Amino acid sequence: MRTIWNGSISFGLVNIPVGLALATTPKARQSDVSFRTLHRECRTPIRQKRWCPTHEREVGADEIVKGWEVAKGEFVIVDDADLEAIQLQDDSRSIEITRFVDLDEVDPVYLDRTYYLAPSQAPAARRPYVLLLEAMKQGGMGAVGRFVLRGAEYFCLIRPKGEALALETLFLAEDVRSQAEIEEAVSGTEVKDAELALASQVMQSLVGEFDPAELHSEYRRDLRTMLEAKLSGHEVAKPEPVAETPVVDLMEALKRSVAEAQDRKKATTAAKKKPAAAKTQRPRRTPARKSA
Repeated sequence: MRTIWNGSISFGLVNIPVGLALATTPKARQSDVSFRTLHRECRTPIRQKRWCPTHEREVGADEIVKGWEVAKGEFVIVDDADLEAIQLQDDSRSIEITRFVDLDEVDPVYLDRTYYLAPSQAPAARRPYVLLLEAMKQGGMGAVGRFVLRGAEYFCLIRPKGEALALETLFLAEDVRSQAEIEEAVSGTEVKDAELALASQVMQSLVGEFDPAELHSEYRRDLRTMLEAKLSGHEVAKPEPVAETPVVDLMEALKRSVAEAQDRKKATTAAKKKPAAAKTQRPRRTPARKSA
């Protein structure tokens, strides 16, 4: 597995050599098709210019600086040297574990991006990797830590993922928005026991195992189909407008959902119990009697 960073996990006097590898493709958060901006008339790719409206001219890359706007039209100039001065010059190449936590206590909203932690190539160095993995699996624990990558500081959660260790970079507490406004909005709303019972029935009718293979993008599929059709010179059919969903009574909607789920379950059960159709046998011909 190709790694982008090599170092070690450290806690106490323990050091476990690991490599950091991407768990998802770079464009996993967007479509796998990219577009260029063209001039419609001649289909020439458009060039983005760095234009200064004050001097009415294009400026070069060596004339560009960063600025922090403190008021309308007022900026504090920040040079690359200023940023380099505060970058962490940590060359320890170590993921420092600060504590072990119960994985159930970690809210997924803090998880940012997933990486795999690959064990060392040396067989002797794999033993502590497997030992940490098994201990965390048995205890249902994760490890919170910190490391430096390309001068930037990251906080992380290390967790078991099957027979491997995964590293999740974490959002900072100040980067996660509060949900208090939503909780306040729903705090005075009550539901009836009958509604709750019906909702539970609907949920139970849809219970199943998580299957990652079902996570496929219809948009990506339709985008490729449309592009291939355009490439072949075919006219792309426009989808029919989707009718607005009418507002219905909550109890009525729950009852209908339960009824539909039960009908589907009965149909599935009947299909499984239905015997295979017997083959049609041709009637046997009775030989004609010979006349005396």
